[in-house]
Amino acid sequence: MSVYSMTGYASVQSSTAQPTPETEPSRDFNARLGVEIRSVNSRFLDLAFRLPDEMRQAEPALRELLTGQLKRGKVEMRVSLESGSTSNLRAPSSVTLQRLGSIEDTIKSWLPQAGALSVADVLRIATNEDKKPHDHSAELLQLAQKAVTELMAAREREGARLAQMLLDRTRQLRVLAESAVPMVPKLVEQQKNRFLERWKEALAVGGSTILPEIAHDRALTEATAFAIRIDVAEEITRLASHLDEIDRLLAGGGELGKRLDFLIQELHREANTLGSKSASLELTRVSVDMKVLIEQIREQVQNIE
Repeated sequence: MSVYSMTGYASVQSSTAQPTPETEPSRDFNARLGVEIRSVNSRFLDLAFRLPDEMRQAEPALRELLTGQLKRGKVEMRVSLESGSTSNLRAPSSVTLQRLGSIEDTIKSWLPQAGALSVADVLRIATNEDKKPHDHSAELLQLAQKAVTELMAAREREGARLAQMLLDRTRQLRVLAESAVPMVPKLVEQQKNRFLERWKEALAVGGSTILPEIAHDRALTEATAFAIRIDVAEEITRLASHLDEIDRLLAGGGELGKRLDFLIQELHREANTLGSKSASLELTRVSVDMKVLIEQIREQVQNIE
């Protein structure tokens, strides 16, 4: 499976011809139908629809379409319907003109002072009368499916880019972890030598009767305790385990954003512990560099579905 980002955009349009009225077989009328979908990151699936009033009845079907293919993200779907009429003025049909003439005669018989219908009045009335509602639901659902397919393709492309970036960051974290491993033995050896030197200086200045062997053993004991305090082997092991799991999830794809978010928290915890055990400037720098990389990973993981 692929890795999907929650960020994506798709826009599709189509022209759909309305059926011509029987009274106007030569009527030429097209409507341009458009669907636009935008999505950004969100903890859950949050859907919003912007539909023309005459298409409100299609919202449940559109909602079912989106929930069937999207798992997370704040998604907004906009639907537009624009008239593509080849002419704004159309000659009224003979049937319509006859009806208007009959109605006008009836009105004048009751209201002799009523004014005659003007050409503008006839065109306005005839246009409104000839308008017949057309159900665009079938065309809309087909177009919406096409838009969702394009949106998923866009989210997949962005997801592949994010996955590649995350893999690069996990590789850098492994390099930092490996560089920290040999630091601890060196620090322990340096600290043991420092303990021995201090014991020797103390014995020489105070004229103590403590045997050198005892002093040496005491220095070794102190060095061992110091090694236990600064040992980061466990943290490095857990950090490597978390990195392996992240790589496995990215290779498998699917809905993995929330699991990645949990693993990022664990990575940050190990990096913090490593920093708290740091006994040298070099190890502190490693911890800081790890935190920077982990924060970069966290920012990008927020966009993965």
